[in-house]
Amino acid sequence: MSEQPDVSDAASLTLNVSGAASLTPDEGPDPGPTEWASGDPEREVGVGPWPGGADAWPEDPRLDPELLADGDRRNVVDRYRYWRREAIVADLDTRRHPFHVAIENLRHDANIGTVVRTANAFTAAAVHIVGRRRWNRRGAMVTDRYQHVVHHPDVAELAGWARDEDLPIVAVDNGPGAVPLETAALPRRCVLLFGQEGPGLTPEAVAAADLVVSIAQFGSTRSINAGVAAGIAMHAWIREHAGP
Repeated sequence: MSEQPDVSDAASLTLNVSGAASLTPDEGPDPGPTEWASGDPEREVGVGPWPGGADAWPEDPRLDPELLADGDRRNVVDRYRYWRREAIVADLDTRRHPFHVAIENLRHDANIGTVVRTANAFTAAAVHIVGRRRWNRRGAMVTDRYQHVVHHPDVAELAGWARDEDLPIVAVDNGPGAVPLETAALPRRCVLLFGQEGPGLTPEAVAAADLVVSIAQFGSTRSINAGVAAGIAMHAWIREHAGP
């Protein structure tokens, strides 16, 4: 299978974080893969135009007149149907969880999009791209438009930012001395740090960590997919700190 092309060098949100460079917004993004109408009424997702026409539109500044008129086919939960993008972001910002996610990006890892999408699902405070600024957005399925994404040129800058914010770094790696994630106590405020697909975390990343945890495996493979590992670790945090 050929490598997916790098389709973006910027996320769609900015976040002012001391010591970190925010990624700049896209200029007029095209519809994402989950926002295209199928053309088949039996398979349409989302909702159509607001019933009754413009005279029946609710008076709510969060609602987007274009979506009310044309329908909302975006990949958003029902509570956000017809909402402006900035209104959705503002609402998410009132209830984001206090954990951050960071991933090393040394070779344009295609898993980063998956990490961003999962971070959005679990309302992580932000995703931090460490290394290359450009990253493959395809796996994000346009959720990066609602998720804060920050760039750090290297682990040293990420570690400095985390130290200034009093956020311990929890590295996820199946190396010697790692504590099983299944029994570890994850800090409520923290940065979950993941490595590149294949080689895993760099020695610099492991050295910067306050805690290294591993994910139990029982098969023949040496490691699991980086995007999958990130999802497991984030859900472990959710179960410990935000579960029902």
